[in-house]
Amino acid sequence: MADPSSYRPKPGEIPDSPGVYRFRDEHRRVIYVGKAKSLRQRLANYFQDLAGLHPRTRTMVTTAVSVEWTVVSTEVEALQLEYSWIKEYDPRFNVKYRDDKSYPYLAVTMNEEFPRVQVMRGHKKKGVRYFGPYGHAWAIRDTVDLLLRVFPVRTCSAGVFKNAARTGRPCLLGYIGKCSAPCVDRISAEEHRELAEEFCDFMTGRTGTHLRRLEQRMTEAAEEMEYERAARLRDDIGALKKAMEKSAVVLTDATDADLIAVAEDELEAAVQIFHVRGGRVRGQRGWVTDKVEEITTGALVEHALQQLYGEETGDAVPKEVLVPALPDPVEPVQQWLTGRRGSGVSLRVPQRGDKRALMETVERNAQQALVLHKTKRASDLTTRSRALEEIAEALGLDSAPLRIECYDISHLQGDDVVASMVAFEDGLARKSEYRRFQIKSFAGQDDVRSMHEVITRRFRRYLADKERTGEWSDGEEPGAGAGTEAGGEATGVDGTPGPDGTAGAEGVPGPDGTAGGPAVPSASTLTEDDGRPKRFAYPPQLVVVDGGAPQVAAARRALDELGIDDIAVCGLAKRLEEVWLPDDDDPVVLPRTSEGLYLLQRVRDEAHRFAIGYQRVKRAKRFRSGPLDDVPGLGETRKQALIKHFGSVRKLRAATVEQICDVPGIGRKTAETIIAALAGAVPAGPAVNTATGEIMDDMDDMVDMDGMDDVEEPGKSGASPGEPVSTGAPDDRRGLER
Repeated sequence: MADPSSYRPKPGEIPDSPGVYRFRDEHRRVIYVGKAKSLRQRLANYFQDLAGLHPRTRTMVTTAVSVEWTVVSTEVEALQLEYSWIKEYDPRFNVKYRDDKSYPYLAVTMNEEFPRVQVMRGHKKKGVRYFGPYGHAWAIRDTVDLLLRVFPVRTCSAGVFKNAARTGRPCLLGYIGKCSAPCVDRISAEEHRELAEEFCDFMTGRTGTHLRRLEQRMTEAAEEMEYERAARLRDDIGALKKAMEKSAVVLTDATDADLIAVAEDELEAAVQIFHVRGGRVRGQRGWVTDKVEEITTGALVEHALQQLYGEETGDAVPKEVLVPALPDPVEPVQQWLTGRRGSGVSLRVPQRGDKRALMETVERNAQQALVLHKTKRASDLTTRSRALEEIAEALGLDSAPLRIECYDISHLQGDDVVASMVAFEDGLARKSEYRRFQIKSFAGQDDVRSMHEVITRRFRRYLADKERTGEWSDGEEPGAGAGTEAGGEATGVDGTPGPDGTAGAEGVPGPDGTAGGPAVPSASTLTEDDGRPKRFAYPPQLVVVDGGAPQVAAARRALDELGIDDIAVCGLAKRLEEVWLPDDDDPVVLPRTSEGLYLLQRVRDEAHRFAIGYQRVKRAKRFRSGPLDDVPGLGETRKQALIKHFGSVRKLRAATVEQICDVPGIGRKTAETIIAALAGAVPAGPAVNTATGEIMDDMDDMVDMDGMDDVEEPGKSGASPGEPVSTGAPDDRRGLER
């Protein structure tokens, strides 16, 4: 625990100007970011008597060992820089809202030639129109199913669309009238885009125009005695009205507004947001946060606004934002919102009328969300604490292992050997800390040797980071093997440079998309001013390996060779679920009802899932590789252009240099390289259909046309029953993976 007076700036050093400050801990990690109208006045508050500080603030200043600041011109700039730093450094003592779920959106991909309507989650993409968020994905699908009667926009994936275009037959939705079938040219790209625009107009609340137009067309059809067409239009009108009923009118003035409500207690706060467009509630979402600092409701609102609109621009920021309390001061926040939107934004507290009534509804939702979260968390915290205590007691640890790392090796009969590392903190998965490795120091199947290599690589990097930051105590020396990677030249596992003279970072995809070997922390990735969490900077209290005594012994030997003796090691063997410790002849057997055993099983299973998913991706990539993959400088875009132009590798192989140069983006030198590569490549052998036994003579064409654009999803098998498979390919359908 540090004494704040030891790093308190001298009088007169802190400027009396707007700015952003950050506290760092002993590992140079940024642990808190804040902004101030006057840096001198704000920072002085942190260096008063500890007894007068809020408990969480006291913990923060005693954890920190230094403070630094950046002066800016205005409070708006300070707000923007604070948001950027919180997003970049992820400081542990800042308020960070956690989505209580990954909310689905209704998305229209207007950036494609034929826009597609689909459900999307995660980060928003440029050129895509989003509506929502919705509480459930099925709510989106119900709405889309109703609207497709009137706006038959494409909903199929790229693979289905291409297949329909190649065969000349639309999918089922095209036959039943819920898709305009642009894949078979029933409608032009321009007409289909107009349909998509009308769909977006309806979703934004401009519903009256479409209803009036359909009613007029229905009346005209009835007058012309085209009763079947009039009946279809009547049903379309009913579908639109039914879709509108799913979002009732809450504001009679057709306002576009976001309503934010906060429910809080001394420890936590819940935020609920209602998105109102055209007077109707179009989406709802909620966040929960730990109050790790002393903070007012207005400050919570300010953080929520940063989280909500930090990445948004234009119409995504509404004209009106209604909140329970205004930030102090409110002017910089309002200017920031105006800048994000590009026009004026009203930020205020509703006092009466429909908006006040709706705000009360949002507040009730926030209260219920907080109660539900606390109920779940109380149960989770108790269970996780008991599990960690049971593990510590069974393994003879001095304290509960707050960070656990688990390693697993995966391969298919000795091919594509990979490893995974998963991290659990406080009993919860920390997926941002997951890493994956390729085994490159040897070929073949040897789980023990692979485990030794992976543990060595992971902790060698940790020692290099530790030495670089000067964390060695007096008289302490780096462990064996750390000096190689700390010296400044990237080397492979065995101390030799990689194939290209360099080595990729641990678990980081290299230039070819594969994970690299061990690497030296360079100035670009590990700088003195970089307060972000380092890739391998956090040591675990417990290392778990998937396996028995041999794997445990290999992991322990790797740590001993590096001079690391303060990290516990154990292994969890499958079948009997026995826990093995180094140098123990007999395993530790935990009760089947033990929460500690259940946590170890979850950690082990997660490592196995992560490893086998990576192994399948590598195997699928190897199976689907072709002669064009070996052409230097030929990327995916130009490979696809070549296959699209010639139709298959067979036809490309027979083409001349001049014909290849006709493909956009292909020069004469590249064409000559392609000719040479294809001339030296061995043509693929015959392929068979595993369902019928039929020899596929034109397999080259099928693979080339079908397989270029689609990337196999991790965790899925490389082939399906009935799919043509090369006769020389290993059979991966017999459960041979490990």
